[in-house]
Amino acid sequence: MKEGEDVRKNQRKVDQAKVRQRKLTSFRMNFLFFSIFVLFSMLIFRLGYLQIVKGEEYKRELERTEEIAVNTSVPRGRIFDRSGHLLVDNEPRNAITYTKTTSTTSEEMLKTAKKLAKLIEKPTTRITLGDKKDFWILLHPEEALEKVTKKELLALQNDESLTKKEVQQRITKLTRDRITDEELDSFTESELEVLAIYREMMSGYAYTPQIVKSEDVTDSEFATVSEQLSSLPGVNTTTDWERVKMSDSAILGTTTSPLEGIPKSDLDYFLARGYSRNDRVGKSYIEQYYEDLLKGQKTVVKNIKDRTGKVVETKTVREGEPGKDLMLTLDTELQSHLEKIVEDNLLKAKRMDGSQFLDRAFLVMMDPNTGEVLSMVGKRIVKDKDTGKLTVQDYTFGAFSTSYEVGSTVKLATMLTGYKYNAIRLGETKIDEPIFVGKQRKASLFNQNSRVAINDVEALGRSSNVYMFKIAMSIANYNYVKGGNLKIDFDAFTKMRDGYASFGLGTKTGIDLPGEVSGSSPEPNRKEPGKLLDLAIGQYDTYTPLQLAQYVSAVANGGYRIAPHVLKAVYEPSPDGKEFGALLEQKDPLVLNRIDNTEEEIERVKKGMYYTYYQPKGTAYNLFKGEEFDAAGKTGTAQAGYYEGDDRSLWGTQTVSVTHVGFAPYENPEIAYSVIVPHVSTYNNPPHPNNDIAQAAVKEYFALKKKRAEAEIFSTETPTIQPPVDEKAGAKKEN
Repeated sequence: MKEGEDVRKNQRKVDQAKVRQRKLTSFRMNFLFFSIFVLFSMLIFRLGYLQIVKGEEYKRELERTEEIAVNTSVPRGRIFDRSGHLLVDNEPRNAITYTKTTSTTSEEMLKTAKKLAKLIEKPTTRITLGDKKDFWILLHPEEALEKVTKKELLALQNDESLTKKEVQQRITKLTRDRITDEELDSFTESELEVLAIYREMMSGYAYTPQIVKSEDVTDSEFATVSEQLSSLPGVNTTTDWERVKMSDSAILGTTTSPLEGIPKSDLDYFLARGYSRNDRVGKSYIEQYYEDLLKGQKTVVKNIKDRTGKVVETKTVREGEPGKDLMLTLDTELQSHLEKIVEDNLLKAKRMDGSQFLDRAFLVMMDPNTGEVLSMVGKRIVKDKDTGKLTVQDYTFGAFSTSYEVGSTVKLATMLTGYKYNAIRLGETKIDEPIFVGKQRKASLFNQNSRVAINDVEALGRSSNVYMFKIAMSIANYNYVKGGNLKIDFDAFTKMRDGYASFGLGTKTGIDLPGEVSGSSPEPNRKEPGKLLDLAIGQYDTYTPLQLAQYVSAVANGGYRIAPHVLKAVYEPSPDGKEFGALLEQKDPLVLNRIDNTEEEIERVKKGMYYTYYQPKGTAYNLFKGEEFDAAGKTGTAQAGYYEGDDRSLWGTQTVSVTHVGFAPYENPEIAYSVIVPHVSTYNNPPHPNNDIAQAAVKEYFALKKKRAEAEIFSTETPTIQPPVDEKAGAKKEN
């Protein structure tokens, strides 16, 4: 009986345990299903959030990262002169390129390089020692590993002061250093050719076409590679462009080559603007200043990748576009004639006694009403290193990057500044006489001993130093006492320099070219008040030839300082090579300021300049006598010029520089011009190639204008592309 009850009790316990187990299992299953439900609900919610809320944003981000600007070597914009003559062109040439992706391996590139080496000839001259070492490691991986012992490897890996990257760098350096000369010399000619191709492939960046060969690609090579592109992944045949200059003028500038790429000093600047490291960029003058217009627009493509990152399809988002065409203000035909004039006169003066320091001459001619630079000439004599003979080189950029004392040509500004500060009145007569400041004697060149009464017009035409001295002393609140010490208000330096600056003297002109200087304005020493008198006659501060041209232009046009410029217009690329494309921009005159003088005062100064050319006592009398045009000008001689040329041992030697400024015609000026011939002589009575250059240049301008009018050249409104000008002959080249 007892045994039966025990059995029943045990059975109930077993049944109860099973019930509890089923309940526990049911609870766990329910909890599991609930957890799965919650997780799936969260996942669905997250997917819905990503797709609905963030979907467009992620889609845009994906599209943004896939769109890549590809360097397809679009032609740079061409450069023309004001009449449509071609100055800088692009010459197409065959090219073979390679583009790697982010997933491309070294082994894949090497395989392609070996195939390509069988199809083209690649020079090996650019291979470096480092290239050979890296290539040896790539070809001999097992031998390279043995260059570093296990003990050395273990020591480096256990060095806690080194990061993993630094450890690898140490291993690589040890490996490279231990490659022997014998091993490096073991490369065959065919292997070196593979290396030459491989190094070009490696130097590129992902998705950026890298030029493997663009020089001397034969038609046979181009065709053979084109036929086998399917077996050469990443390789392509295309057209590259070589920049070709039709003019010797340095201000056209230069560009880098694809091998040079972006200069290191400007790398960050250009990369931030979407350039690739191997892009061509302008590196000087017009090519540099107008880079944004000339560069063109790269092709933009969208690369479609698979899961491994391999590009399976490429879609063009935006086609590449050539750069814009630039029309300059320069007149190439006029320029060629003026260059010959400057060169001939420079060489002629160089043959005279006392000319050992003479090595350069400048001429600038511009439209005084618009600021358009018609011609900018700089010539420099240099000794040929090989032959030892003197040759003449282009030094155009010196017209705005070097400065000199300009002598009496500054007297126009001195006179107008005197009017401004009431130091003189219109038509006022002063006595030109030798003056004595302490023990120092100062006089005008035309009057060394007597007393001559002259007015303001005569003072300019005859180039009176004393008249200018008295203006400066009046501005400085000093009443002249013969033999007395010069006690001046030193604020006069600031007043006079501010007056000069309003014309453009001693300040940058605003030319659209890089590298312009403002000249020098030494801080006046209070122990040398006489320097104020030197300033008044152009023998203290220094100015550039371009500043002189802007300065005389302001006088010619009635008092407006206009920024000189070399860009005339911007066009779309020519559609047919015969006519210009659509006009995009016409360069308008930029007035920087109006000088603080009345029209009557400016006219008075212009009469003084007219006196220079047409009155018997003028310093350049008869220069344009009998011509069909009339002109006005001012000559200058600076006796305070100190040599600072290539021979530093001779620095400080006193020389004489000669200058000339003017404009023509007198009533309605079309041109303003400046000439500077620095260090023309060590003699106080120097030759005057400045006047000869000015005379010949102005006559040439009007002769060319007459010839064109008679031939009705450039009479059409639609500009047409003209052949280049033969600068030596001054005639057009035939294409």
